[in-house]
Amino acid sequence: MEKLKIADMVSTFTNPPIITIPLFLIICAVLSFDANGFDLSKFIVLELVSLVFASILPMAIILYWAKKLNTDKDISNRGDRYTPLVVGIVSYFIGFFICLAFNLDYFLTLLLLCYAVNTGVVLLITTRWKISVHTTGMSGPVAALILLLGPIGAAFGVFYPIMIWSRVLLKKHTMAQAVCGAVQGFFLTVLEMYLYMYLFNMWVPGLVSLEMSILYILAIIATPVVLGILSYIHVGNSKIVFYLIETVFVVMFLLFAPISVALIYIIISLTSVLISYYAGHDFVWYRIINNS
Repeated sequence: MEKLKIADMVSTFTNPPIITIPLFLIICAVLSFDANGFDLSKFIVLELVSLVFASILPMAIILYWAKKLNTDKDISNRGDRYTPLVVGIVSYFIGFFICLAFNLDYFLTLLLLCYAVNTGVVLLITTRWKISVHTTGMSGPVAALILLLGPIGAAFGVFYPIMIWSRVLLKKHTMAQAVCGAVQGFFLTVLEMYLYMYLFNMWVPGLVSLEMSILYILAIIATPVVLGILSYIHVGNSKIVFYLIETVFVVMFLLFAPISVALIYIIISLTSVLISYYAGHDFVWYRIINNS
């Protein structure tokens, strides 16, 4: 019962419109620094736009729709999610056009466009499969922080395995749905950011390169994806298989990537293992790493 309560708290805090508040606060703060220091007026404008269009309006429709349908706050029924997703897309597009019209920060402008497009992708997937909006919603701003801060931003990827545990334990998603949500969100965001910078000629100086961003994403998703795959295939000595794969990844990252990428991989891997041990037999990852 205690674990269910903690999982529910994690699920509530990581609801996309809620987790965007602290993450966008960091993003807007970073964007407000320039050669002259911290620009408070720019920060207030960027934070206001992101707060209204990436958090308040999407959350308002979720709460309204959940109440209207007399369902849970997660709107667990796949068919009931279409309207909140459509309203979310509209909200993100409005934020994008406001940023464009008032010539606000290029990075936030394009990030809101990414949000709109990525939510559209989620909507299309949702017509067939209930992909996790929670993990998708986390991956967008974390991908943005990777572009802005490199390893510091990638460290926020520790949310990923914790959210997977929470959503699966609460039976809100299957393992595949929880794992895949962030995978598509991470890759789409960084790829789209560079694509849109090229298409709109809105280049943002000082960003982490696309190649390095992808390496950080691989470091974040590697262990959860491996554990996710092993959750569906039955292999003898799963513990040995898991740690063998982990060792191969460590060696690969150490040999072919900067040390910061390997450190992120180790942090996420340790988080995945620790959350598995905390979850115990109720969580399939525990049974994999203990061969039980």
